Amino acid sequence: MNANRIVVGYDGSAEARKAVDWAAVEAERSRAQLQIVYGYHAVWPGIYYDVTAELIEAAERDGERIVAEAVARVRVHHDGVDVIGTALHAPGAATLLDLSDVASLLVVGNRGAGGVSNLLLGSVSQQVATHARTPVAVVRGHWDATGGPIVVGVDGSASAELALRLAFEAAAARDTEVVAIRAYQPPSPALIPADAAEAAERAVLASSLAGWHERYPGVKVEALVAVGRAAKILIGASHTAQLLVVGSRGHGGFTGLLLGSVGQQLMHYAECPVLIAHAPAAGWPTG
Repeated sequence: MNANRIVVGYDGSAEARKAVDWAAVEAERSRAQLQIVYGYHAVWPGIYYDVTAELIEAAERDGERIVAEAVARVRVHHDGVDVIGTALHAPGAATLLDLSDVASLLVVGNRGAGGVSNLLLGSVSQQVATHARTPVAVVRGHWDATGGPIVVGVDGSASAELALRLAFEAAAARDTEVVAIRAYQPPSPALIPADAAEAAERAVLASSLAGWHERYPGVKVEALVAVGRAAKILIGASHTAQLLVVGSRGHGGFTGLLLGSVGQQLMHYAECPVLIAHAPAAGWPTG
C-alpha cells in the first residue's frame, strides 16, 4: 500500500485531461506517485447483446491506449513524477472507491465522456464524494490558478477540523494564506442582538482556528464570519481562491454538505477546484 499516492479518474475527455494535469502538479508538489485510472465497459448502457471475449479484449485495448496517452502526457510535462496507468473493466464509481483505500488523494474532473465520466452529474458523483475513504478533489473552474488563498469552510465539526488540516497543508505547500469562513443564519434580534450573535460566531471560529497557526507558523490566516447561505458564500469566495476545502459532513451552516443541495452547488458552481475532506484509509502523505 502506498500512503502517498494520488489517484485520478480519466476518460480521455478535455475535462479529464484538466484533472490529470492538476493531479500531476499536486503529485510533483507532494512527491507522490500518480496513478491514472480508466474504468471501461465492454457494453454501453442501454445496448443489449452478448458480451464476447473479443468485445472485452477490444475494450481493454482501447482503455489501455487511452490511459497510455495520458501517462505519456504527464511524462512530457512533469518528468519528475512517478506515474502509472491502469485500465480496468469495472464501473467508474466502484473502481475509484476501491482505490480510495490505497490513495492519499482521489481526483476527478468536473464532467467527462465515458469510462469514469460524468462523475459530478449523477449517482456516480454522489457515491465518490460521499463514500470515498480519502480526500476527494473535484477539478473545475480556474483549475490552473497559482495565485489566491486557500478558502476553507468551518463549522466546528470533526469534518471541518479535517478540512482545516488539509487547508493549512495546502497553503503551506503553495506558500499562500488560508481564509477560514464561518457562515451562519442570525437569530431574531428580539432574542439575540445582531452584534452579540456575530461576536458569538467569531468566538466559535476563533476556537476552531486555535492551534493551527502554531502548527503552521508560516501560513497567514484570515478569519471571516458571514451572514447567509453557506453555498452562496463559499461560491463567492471561490472566485478569487485557488482551492476551496470543505468537510464531507458537518453541522450549522454547513449541515449535510455532501448529502444535499450545498454540496451539489459547490461541485457544480465553484470557480476553483473543491477539496472534500475525508479521512484517508491509507494514512497521510509523508512527503
